[in-house]
Formats: sequence, structure tokens, C-alpha cells
Amino acid sequence: MKLWSDSFLDGRAIPGEYAFCVIDPKSHVTLSANRNPHFAWDDVPAGTRSFVLICHDVDVPSKPDDLFKEDREIPASLPRVDFFHWVLVDIPGAERALAAGSYSKEVTPRGKNGPATAHGPRQGINDYTGWFASDHDMSGDYFGYDGPCPPWNDSILHRYMFTLYALDVDRVAVDGKFTGPDVLKAIGGHVLAKAAISGTYTLNPRLA
Repeated sequence: MKLWSDSFLDGRAIPGEYAFCVIDPKSHVTLSANRNPHFAWDDVPAGTRSFVLICHDVDVPSKPDDLFKEDREIPASLPRVDFFHWVLVDIPGAERALAAGSYSKEVTPRGKNGPATAHGPRQGINDYTGWFASDHDMSGDYFGYDGPCPPWNDSILHRYMFTLYALDVDRVAVDGKFTGPDVLKAIGGHVLAKAAISGTYTLNPRLA
């Protein structure tokens, strides 16, 4: 199975329009267009009944000690953890593309609704749900796609993995506020094939 995007090249930078934040010279960052990227795929295995698409950042700092400090950068040596940005399930087996901006077109304070979508597939909550949990203006359930917004003082480019799974079931056995790890557990034994591409993003002007 092959996966590609017209929004960015595999292994290259993700444009700011597909990010949650972009660089702002005065305030470090400002909110962006937050559109979901385009994706298309082919060479689908026989028997595919649905697809799952998951996006996660593999380079999130594991400790908050140096986050947003004016006098230092987050060291590259710090262990990194995953942060899920999009969990989309029950994409019909006949589909071969997702249009840019079809699932997200802006930043929505307090999160977008879900898990149902206007297009049919369902969306889980992303990890901005936990990140903004204590923020009075932003807290809520962040269903669907919300793009990159890595720490502006991180010393490394963040890598965003977009993975498409072809499944032998029509519906993933998750409900409610399901997460990326919930879906990965639920699709165990049902994956016929998978394909992935990655993009990079930074809000550190030194790396941009």
C-alpha cells in the first residue's frame, strides 16, 4: 500500500497552514489555519473494508523543565514521547483520498465536536485535550485534527508520522472519547497493510 500527500513531501517540512501555530516574531507563536493535510493512497490489499489514519508527533519532550524558557533550549538529548494529533477511523474501504481542509479548517478553542463527522468516519480525541485541560480559555475535548505546535524553544525538528491502516473490519471497536492508543489496541489482528509518511515542523526560528 502507498500513501502520499499533495500538502507536503515525505520527510520534508509541513507548511504552516496545516499547523496549529506558526512563528510570530513578537510573541514566539500565533494561531494558524490548522487545516488537515491532503492524503491519498493506492495498492490497497484485497479484502479491505475500512481504513484508519493516525497522526502523532514522536518528538515531544518527556519533561516540562525547560519548556518555554527564554534563556535556554530544550536539549536534543531529552527522552521523547508521543503526542497524538489525529485519530480517524471507519474510513470506507472504497475511499482513496482525504481532501485538505475537509476535517479541520481552523483552531477551535475548547475543541471540535465528535466522534461523528459530516463525512461518515469517526474521530477520536487528540492530545491537546490533556494539554489544555487546565487552561480556562482552551480546555475541552479536542476531537479530530489539530496540527503541529511544538515548543518554540525546542532544539530539534519535530517529526509527525501519518500512518494509514487497511483493516478487515467495517468499524473499529471503540466508542466515545477514544484515543490513539485505544485504536491501536482495538485494530490488533485486523490490519491487512499499513503505509506511512512523515513531515517535520518547528517553531524555533533558529531551525526554521
